[in-house]
Amino acid sequence: MVVFPDIPQALLPSDGRFGCGPSKVRGAQIEALSSPLLMGTSHRAMPVRDVVASLKDGLRTLLAVPDDYEVVLGNGGASAFWDMACACLISSRAAFGSWGAFGAKFATEATRAPHLSNPLIDEAPYGSLVTVTPRDGIDAYAYPHNETSTGVASPVYRVEAPGALTLVDGTSIAGAAAVDLTQVDAYYFSLQKALGSDGGLWVAILSPAAIERARRIEEGSDGRWVPQFLSLTAAVQNSRKDQTLNTPALATIIMAERQVRWLLERGGMGAASAHCAQASSLIYEWAQANLAARPFVENPAWRSPVTATIEIDEAVSAIELAAHLRTRGIVDIGAYRGVGVNQLRIGTWPSVEVEDVEALLTCIDYCLERVL
Repeated sequence: MVVFPDIPQALLPSDGRFGCGPSKVRGAQIEALSSPLLMGTSHRAMPVRDVVASLKDGLRTLLAVPDDYEVVLGNGGASAFWDMACACLISSRAAFGSWGAFGAKFATEATRAPHLSNPLIDEAPYGSLVTVTPRDGIDAYAYPHNETSTGVASPVYRVEAPGALTLVDGTSIAGAAAVDLTQVDAYYFSLQKALGSDGGLWVAILSPAAIERARRIEEGSDGRWVPQFLSLTAAVQNSRKDQTLNTPALATIIMAERQVRWLLERGGMGAASAHCAQASSLIYEWAQANLAARPFVENPAWRSPVTATIEIDEAVSAIELAAHLRTRGIVDIGAYRGVGVNQLRIGTWPSVEVEDVEALLTCIDYCLERVL
Protein backbone atom coordinates (compact mmCIF):
# COMPACT_ATOMS: atom_id res chain seq x y z
CA MET A 1 0.00 0.00 0.00
CA VAL A 2 1.35 3.41 -1.00
CA VAL A 3 1.78 5.87 1.85
CA PHE A 4 1.13 9.38 0.61
CA PRO A 5 2.95 12.33 2.17
CA ASP A 6 1.30 15.01 4.24
CA ILE A 7 0.66 18.08 2.11
CA PRO A 8 1.93 21.43 3.41
CA GLN A 9 -0.84 23.86 4.24
CA ALA A 10 0.69 26.48 1.97
CA LEU A 11 0.11 24.30 -1.10
CA LEU A 12 -3.59 23.67 -0.52
CA PRO A 13 -6.33 25.42 -2.50
CA SER A 14 -8.38 28.05 -0.71
CA ASP A 15 -11.49 25.98 -1.46
CA GLY A 16 -11.15 22.24 -2.02
CA ARG A 17 -14.54 21.50 -3.58
CA PHE A 18 -14.00 20.06 -7.07
CA GLY A 19 -16.93 17.67 -7.26
CA CYS A 20 -18.75 17.04 -10.54
CA GLY A 21 -22.14 17.15 -8.91
CA PRO A 22 -23.23 18.51 -6.62
CA SER A 23 -20.75 21.27 -7.25
CA LYS A 24 -19.28 24.05 -5.18
CA VAL A 25 -21.89 26.40 -3.70
CA ARG A 26 -20.66 29.94 -3.11
CA GLY A 27 -21.15 31.60 0.26
CA ALA A 28 -23.30 34.38 -1.23
CA GLN A 29 -25.77 31.78 -2.47
CA ILE A 30 -26.15 30.31 0.99
CA GLU A 31 -26.53 33.79 2.50
CA ALA A 32 -29.41 34.42 0.10
CA LEU A 33 -31.40 31.74 1.94
CA SER A 34 -31.76 34.09 4.90
CA SER A 35 -33.74 36.60 2.84
CA PRO A 36 -37.06 37.27 4.61
CA LEU A 37 -40.32 35.64 3.48
CA LEU A 38 -38.66 33.03 1.27
CA MET A 39 -37.62 29.85 3.09
CA GLY A 40 -40.54 28.27 4.89
CA THR A 41 -43.22 30.08 2.86
CA SER A 42 -45.63 29.03 0.12
CA HIS A 43 -44.15 28.54 -3.32
CA ARG A 44 -47.36 30.02 -4.73
CA ALA A 45 -46.88 33.29 -2.85
CA MET A 46 -45.43 36.32 -4.60
CA PRO A 47 -42.04 36.48 -2.82
CA VAL A 48 -41.10 33.00 -4.05
CA ARG A 49 -42.75 33.44 -7.44
CA ASP A 50 -40.74 36.63 -7.90
CA VAL A 51 -37.54 34.62 -7.40
CA VAL A 52 -38.75 31.99 -9.90
CA ALA A 53 -39.52 34.74 -12.41
CA SER A 54 -36.07 36.24 -11.87
CA LEU A 55 -34.44 32.82 -12.34
CA LYS A 56 -36.35 32.24 -15.58
CA ASP A 57 -35.50 35.70 -16.91
CA GLY A 58 -31.86 35.27 -15.95
CA LEU A 59 -31.63 31.90 -17.67
CA ARG A 60 -33.28 33.35 -20.76
CA THR A 61 -30.55 35.99 -20.94
CA LEU A 62 -27.65 33.74 -19.95
CA LEU A 63 -28.55 30.96 -22.39
CA ALA A 64 -29.78 33.29 -25.17
CA VAL A 65 -33.14 31.52 -25.29
CA PRO A 66 -35.06 32.16 -28.54
CA ASP A 67 -38.12 34.38 -28.12
CA ASP A 68 -40.61 31.64 -28.94
CA TYR A 69 -39.04 29.05 -26.62
CA GLU A 70 -40.13 28.72 -23.00
CA VAL A 71 -38.12 28.27 -19.81
CA VAL A 72 -39.90 25.61 -17.77
CA LEU A 73 -39.20 24.36 -14.23
CA GLY A 74 -40.42 21.11 -12.73
CA ASN A 75 -40.17 18.94 -9.65
CA GLY A 76 -37.44 16.31 -9.59
CA GLY A 77 -34.08 16.29 -11.31
CA ALA A 78 -32.99 15.32 -14.81
CA SER A 79 -33.93 11.71 -14.06
CA ALA A 80 -37.53 12.82 -13.58
CA PHE A 81 -37.37 14.65 -16.89
CA TRP A 82 -36.32 11.42 -18.64
CA ASP A 83 -39.51 9.79 -17.38
CA MET A 84 -41.51 12.85 -18.41
CA ALA A 85 -39.98 12.72 -21.89
CA CYS A 86 -40.90 9.04 -22.20
CA ALA A 87 -44.45 9.93 -21.18
CA CYS A 88 -44.95 13.16 -23.13
CA LEU A 89 -42.30 13.81 -25.78
CA ILE A 90 -41.65 10.44 -27.44
CA SER A 91 -44.64 9.48 -29.56
CA SER A 92 -43.66 5.93 -30.38
CA ARG A 93 -39.93 5.37 -30.86
CA ALA A 94 -36.74 7.28 -30.04
CA ALA A 95 -33.08 7.04 -30.99
CA PHE A 96 -30.32 7.72 -28.48
CA GLY A 97 -26.67 8.60 -28.48
CA SER A 98 -25.02 6.76 -25.59
CA TRP A 99 -21.36 7.06 -24.60
CA GLY A 100 -21.59 7.18 -20.83
CA ALA A 101 -23.78 6.45 -17.84
CA PHE A 102 -26.29 9.25 -18.27
CA GLY A 103 -27.01 8.78 -21.97
CA ALA A 104 -27.47 5.09 -21.22
CA LYS A 105 -29.89 5.77 -18.36
CA PHE A 106 -32.25 7.77 -20.55
CA ALA A 107 -32.13 5.06 -23.21
CA THR A 108 -32.89 2.44 -20.57
CA GLU A 109 -35.97 4.36 -19.41
CA ALA A 110 -37.28 4.38 -22.98
CA THR A 111 -36.53 0.66 -23.33
CA ARG A 112 -38.59 -0.10 -20.23
CA ALA A 113 -41.56 2.09 -21.17
CA PRO A 114 -44.36 -0.34 -22.12
CA HIS A 115 -46.08 2.13 -24.46
CA LEU A 116 -42.96 2.78 -26.58
CA SER A 117 -41.24 0.65 -29.20
CA ASN A 118 -37.70 -0.40 -28.35
CA PRO A 119 -35.38 2.51 -29.09
CA LEU A 120 -32.40 2.58 -31.41
CA ILE A 121 -29.18 3.21 -29.49
CA ASP A 122 -25.99 4.47 -31.11
CA GLU A 123 -23.23 3.59 -28.68
CA ALA A 124 -19.60 4.59 -28.41
CA PRO A 125 -16.92 3.42 -25.96
CA TYR A 126 -16.33 5.51 -22.86
CA GLY A 127 -14.10 8.42 -23.77
CA SER A 128 -15.51 8.87 -27.29
CA LEU A 129 -18.82 9.76 -28.93
CA VAL A 130 -20.97 9.17 -32.01
CA THR A 131 -23.15 11.46 -34.09
CA VAL A 132 -26.83 10.60 -34.01
CA THR A 133 -28.26 10.37 -37.52
CA PRO A 134 -31.81 10.31 -38.95
CA ARG A 135 -33.59 6.94 -39.11
CA ASP A 136 -36.94 5.80 -40.39
CA GLY A 137 -39.71 5.53 -37.81
CA ILE A 138 -38.02 7.72 -35.19
CA ASP A 139 -39.91 10.69 -33.72
CA ALA A 140 -37.40 11.82 -31.07
CA TYR A 141 -33.60 11.90 -30.95
CA ALA A 142 -31.69 12.28 -27.68
CA TYR A 143 -28.07 12.65 -26.63
CA PRO A 144 -26.04 14.38 -23.88
CA HIS A 145 -24.31 17.68 -24.48
CA ASN A 146 -21.82 16.77 -21.78
CA GLU A 147 -21.47 13.23 -20.47
CA THR A 148 -20.78 13.80 -16.78
CA SER A 149 -19.52 10.27 -16.18
CA THR A 150 -16.74 10.32 -18.79
CA GLY A 151 -15.93 13.95 -19.45
CA VAL A 152 -16.93 13.83 -23.13
CA ALA A 153 -18.57 16.95 -24.59
CA SER A 154 -20.60 16.70 -27.78
CA PRO A 155 -21.42 19.42 -30.28
CA VAL A 156 -25.07 20.43 -30.07
CA TYR A 157 -26.89 19.83 -33.34
CA ARG A 158 -30.38 19.15 -34.61
CA VAL A 159 -30.97 15.73 -36.09
CA GLU A 160 -32.53 16.75 -39.40
CA ALA A 161 -35.56 14.47 -39.53
CA PRO A 162 -38.88 16.09 -40.45
CA GLY A 163 -41.38 15.99 -37.62
CA ALA A 164 -38.91 14.59 -35.06
CA LEU A 165 -37.79 16.32 -31.86
CA THR A 166 -34.19 16.73 -30.72
CA LEU A 167 -33.76 16.35 -26.93
CA VAL A 168 -30.41 17.27 -25.39
CA ASP A 169 -29.25 16.62 -21.83
CA GLY A 170 -27.40 19.75 -20.73
CA THR A 171 -27.29 18.87 -17.03
CA SER A 172 -23.57 19.20 -16.41
CA ILE A 173 -22.75 22.00 -18.83
CA ALA A 174 -25.73 24.39 -18.97
CA GLY A 175 -24.45 27.76 -17.83
CA ALA A 176 -20.84 26.96 -18.68
CA ALA A 177 -20.84 26.71 -22.47
CA ALA A 178 -22.70 28.58 -25.18
CA VAL A 179 -25.30 26.62 -27.13
CA ASP A 180 -27.50 27.45 -30.10
CA LEU A 181 -30.88 26.49 -28.71
CA THR A 182 -32.57 26.75 -32.09
CA GLN A 183 -30.86 23.41 -32.79
CA VAL A 184 -32.88 21.59 -30.13
CA ASP A 185 -36.47 21.18 -28.98
CA ALA A 186 -35.68 20.41 -25.35
CA TYR A 187 -32.46 21.40 -23.61
CA TYR A 188 -32.90 20.17 -20.05
CA PHE A 189 -30.70 20.21 -16.98
CA SER A 190 -30.52 20.12 -13.21
CA LEU A 191 -29.24 23.01 -11.13
CA GLN A 192 -26.48 21.42 -9.04
CA LYS A 193 -23.67 21.70 -11.61
CA ALA A 194 -22.58 24.93 -13.34
CA LEU A 195 -25.40 26.77 -11.60
CA GLY A 196 -23.91 25.81 -8.25
CA SER A 197 -27.20 25.06 -6.55
CA ASP A 198 -28.76 21.88 -5.14
CA GLY A 199 -30.93 19.03 -6.36
CA GLY A 200 -34.67 18.52 -6.59
CA LEU A 201 -35.56 20.47 -9.74
CA TRP A 202 -35.19 20.27 -13.49
CA VAL A 203 -35.19 23.11 -15.98
CA ALA A 204 -36.02 22.65 -19.66
CA ILE A 205 -35.79 25.10 -22.52
CA LEU A 206 -38.64 23.98 -24.77
CA SER A 207 -39.46 24.78 -28.38
CA PRO A 208 -43.04 25.35 -29.53
CA ALA A 209 -42.84 21.95 -31.24
CA ALA A 210 -41.96 20.20 -27.96
CA ILE A 211 -44.79 21.92 -26.10
CA GLU A 212 -47.24 21.02 -28.87
CA ARG A 213 -46.02 17.40 -28.96
CA ALA A 214 -46.67 17.07 -25.23
CA ARG A 215 -50.12 18.63 -25.52
CA ARG A 216 -51.07 16.35 -28.39
CA ILE A 217 -49.87 13.20 -26.62
CA GLU A 218 -51.54 14.08 -23.33
CA GLU A 219 -54.84 14.93 -25.01
CA GLY A 220 -54.64 12.02 -27.45
CA SER A 221 -56.98 9.10 -27.83
CA ASP A 222 -54.37 6.33 -27.74
CA GLY A 223 -55.11 5.57 -24.10
CA ARG A 224 -51.69 6.60 -22.79
CA TRP A 225 -51.85 7.32 -19.09
CA VAL A 226 -49.72 10.27 -18.05
CA PRO A 227 -49.53 10.79 -14.27
CA GLN A 228 -49.90 14.44 -13.32
CA PHE A 229 -46.38 14.48 -11.87
CA LEU A 230 -45.05 13.45 -15.31
CA SER A 231 -47.28 15.81 -17.27
CA LEU A 232 -45.09 18.20 -19.22
CA THR A 233 -48.15 20.27 -20.06
CA ALA A 234 -48.86 20.72 -16.34
CA ALA A 235 -45.24 21.77 -15.79
CA VAL A 236 -45.50 24.32 -18.60
CA GLN A 237 -48.75 25.73 -17.28
CA ASN A 238 -47.36 26.09 -13.76
CA SER A 239 -44.11 27.62 -14.97
CA ARG A 240 -46.06 30.28 -16.82
CA LYS A 241 -47.34 31.25 -13.36
CA ASP A 242 -43.77 31.20 -11.96
CA GLN A 243 -44.38 28.13 -9.84
CA THR A 244 -44.11 24.34 -9.93
CA LEU A 245 -46.77 21.65 -9.73
CA ASN A 246 -45.78 20.60 -6.22
CA THR A 247 -43.81 22.34 -3.50
CA PRO A 248 -40.26 22.63 -4.86
CA ALA A 249 -36.91 22.69 -3.14
CA LEU A 250 -37.02 26.41 -2.37
CA ALA A 251 -33.35 26.55 -1.44
CA THR A 252 -32.45 25.18 -4.86
CA ILE A 253 -34.43 27.91 -6.60
CA ILE A 254 -33.05 30.70 -4.44
CA MET A 255 -29.42 29.61 -4.78
CA ALA A 256 -29.77 29.05 -8.53
CA GLU A 257 -31.29 32.50 -9.02
CA ARG A 258 -28.42 34.08 -7.13
CA GLN A 259 -25.87 32.11 -9.18
CA VAL A 260 -27.43 33.11 -12.50
CA ARG A 261 -27.42 36.75 -11.42
CA TRP A 262 -23.74 36.41 -10.43
CA LEU A 263 -22.84 34.85 -13.78
CA LEU A 264 -24.55 37.68 -15.64
CA GLU A 265 -22.80 40.28 -13.50
CA ARG A 266 -19.43 38.67 -14.31
CA GLY A 267 -19.97 38.90 -18.05
CA GLY A 268 -22.54 36.24 -18.89
CA MET A 269 -21.94 33.18 -20.99
CA GLY A 270 -18.84 34.51 -22.69
CA ALA A 271 -17.04 35.00 -19.40
CA ALA A 272 -18.33 31.76 -17.87
CA SER A 273 -17.29 29.61 -20.82
CA ALA A 274 -13.87 31.26 -21.02
CA HIS A 275 -13.33 30.66 -17.30
CA CYS A 276 -14.23 26.98 -17.52
CA ALA A 277 -12.14 26.47 -20.64
CA GLN A 278 -9.12 28.02 -18.94
CA ALA A 279 -9.51 25.92 -15.79
CA SER A 280 -10.02 22.63 -17.63
CA SER A 281 -7.19 23.35 -20.08
CA LEU A 282 -4.80 23.64 -17.14
CA ILE A 283 -5.71 20.09 -16.14
CA TYR A 284 -5.45 18.61 -19.63
CA GLU A 285 -2.12 20.32 -20.31
CA TRP A 286 -0.82 19.15 -16.94
CA ALA A 287 -1.87 15.57 -17.67
CA GLN A 288 -0.30 15.58 -21.12
CA ALA A 289 3.00 16.79 -19.69
CA ASN A 290 2.95 14.45 -16.68
CA LEU A 291 4.52 11.00 -16.99
CA ALA A 292 2.11 9.68 -14.35
CA ALA A 293 -1.13 10.92 -15.92
CA ARG A 294 -2.97 11.38 -19.21
CA PRO A 295 -6.34 12.76 -20.33
CA PHE A 296 -8.93 9.99 -20.45
CA VAL A 297 -10.60 11.55 -23.52
CA GLU A 298 -7.96 11.28 -26.21
CA ASN A 299 -9.56 13.56 -28.80
CA PRO A 300 -9.05 17.17 -27.63
CA ALA A 301 -12.21 18.26 -29.47
CA TRP A 302 -14.28 15.96 -27.25
CA ARG A 303 -12.82 17.01 -23.89
CA SER A 304 -15.29 18.58 -21.53
CA PRO A 305 -14.68 22.13 -20.26
CA VAL A 306 -16.33 21.31 -16.94
CA THR A 307 -15.60 17.66 -16.07
CA ALA A 308 -11.94 16.91 -16.67
CA THR A 309 -11.26 13.18 -16.42
CA ILE A 310 -7.68 12.00 -15.97
CA GLU A 311 -6.16 8.51 -15.96
CA ILE A 312 -3.43 8.03 -13.34
CA ASP A 313 -0.46 5.67 -13.63
CA GLU A 314 -1.45 2.18 -12.46
CA ALA A 315 1.37 2.21 -9.91
CA VAL A 316 -0.75 4.62 -7.86
CA SER A 317 -4.34 3.96 -6.80
CA ALA A 318 -6.45 6.93 -7.85
CA ILE A 319 -9.02 5.91 -5.24
CA GLU A 320 -6.42 6.03 -2.48
CA LEU A 321 -4.98 9.28 -3.80
CA ALA A 322 -8.44 10.89 -3.82
CA ALA A 323 -9.08 9.60 -0.29
CA HIS A 324 -5.78 11.05 0.90
CA LEU A 325 -6.54 14.43 -0.65
CA ARG A 326 -9.92 14.39 1.07
CA THR A 327 -8.17 14.28 4.45
CA ARG A 328 -6.63 17.62 3.47
CA GLY A 329 -9.93 19.18 2.43
CA ILE A 330 -9.73 18.44 -1.31
CA VAL A 331 -12.96 16.57 -1.97
CA ASP A 332 -14.97 14.65 -4.57
CA ILE A 333 -12.39 14.17 -7.32
CA GLY A 334 -12.92 10.42 -7.64
CA ALA A 335 -13.99 8.76 -10.89
CA TYR A 336 -17.58 8.03 -11.77
CA ARG A 337 -18.36 4.47 -10.73
CA GLY A 338 -17.63 1.91 -13.43
CA VAL A 339 -15.86 4.31 -15.80
CA GLY A 340 -12.17 4.06 -16.64
CA VAL A 341 -9.48 2.09 -14.91
CA ASN A 342 -7.73 4.43 -12.50
CA GLN A 343 -9.22 7.88 -12.76
CA LEU A 344 -9.62 11.26 -11.19
CA ARG A 345 -12.54 13.46 -12.30
CA ILE A 346 -12.29 17.17 -11.55
CA GLY A 347 -15.10 19.70 -11.81
CA THR A 348 -14.09 23.04 -13.31
CA TRP A 349 -17.29 25.01 -12.88
CA PRO A 350 -17.71 28.79 -13.08
CA SER A 351 -17.56 28.92 -9.26
CA VAL A 352 -14.23 27.03 -9.08
CA GLU A 353 -11.34 29.48 -9.04
CA VAL A 354 -8.55 28.95 -11.55
CA GLU A 355 -6.02 29.52 -8.76
CA ASP A 356 -7.58 26.65 -6.82
CA VAL A 357 -7.24 24.35 -9.84
CA GLU A 358 -3.55 25.29 -10.04
CA ALA A 359 -3.17 24.54 -6.34
CA LEU A 360 -4.94 21.19 -6.74
CA LEU A 361 -2.51 20.14 -9.47
CA THR A 362 0.40 21.21 -7.31
CA CYS A 363 -0.91 19.02 -4.49
CA ILE A 364 -1.34 16.03 -6.80
CA ASP A 365 2.19 16.51 -8.10
CA TYR A 366 3.49 16.75 -4.55
CA CYS A 367 1.97 13.36 -3.77
CA LEU A 368 2.94 11.62 -7.01
CA GLU A 369 6.53 12.81 -6.92
CA ARG A 370 7.01 11.28 -3.49
CA VAL A 371 5.53 7.87 -4.21
CA LEU A 372 6.73 7.12 -7.75
